[in-house]
Amino acid sequence: MNDTTNRRPLASRGSRWARALSTALARSAITPNQISVASIAFAAAGAALLLAWPTPPGLVLCALCVQLRLLCNLLDGMVAIEGGKSSPLGALYNEFPDRIADSLLIVALGHAALMPWLGWLGALLAALTAYIRTTGGSLGLAQDFRGPMAKPHRMAVLTVACLAGALESLAGDTRYALLAAAAVIAAGSALTCVTRTHALARQLRTRG
Repeated sequence: MNDTTNRRPLASRGSRWARALSTALARSAITPNQISVASIAFAAAGAALLLAWPTPPGLVLCALCVQLRLLCNLLDGMVAIEGGKSSPLGALYNEFPDRIADSLLIVALGHAALMPWLGWLGALLAALTAYIRTTGGSLGLAQDFRGPMAKPHRMAVLTVACLAGALESLAGDTRYALLAAAAVIAAGSALTCVTRTHALARQLRTRG
């Protein structure tokens, strides 16, 4: 990521711990692109836990993997820009791993909730939200990161669902928390597509 005007606004970016960690990584041999790829590894681990071990320990570990995925998403841009380690391929590494990580986790969520089609639908709509955002950027507009179900929101829903699902599975063999999360992510992503498309159309009309 090289363009500071098209960064997702994150309050955590200005936190002391994030700055300290990104500074340490910038001084190491680790590159921003490697951090971006690591986000896929954490997402794949979380997806595997959802699919193969949807038990209280597995769901808690999945929630941790989701947060580590988000941490990678935060740090890759900070190391690239604030750390001065941007690269010509940074824009690709900033977008492509996100789409892969999102799809892995949301599809696995649908399967874990015993509604595979809902997971696939959520993953498709999540990718579409990013497509609409980058379309605006390709047309010379500022990229629109609005929700209500942007990436951080999707991962927050998934994290809460995993923790709630861990508690739920202690009481019985149901997966209502995971199912609710899959439905919220799909519906919220669809609404986000609408809000972003509407905003994009409005900006194009104003510019025209």
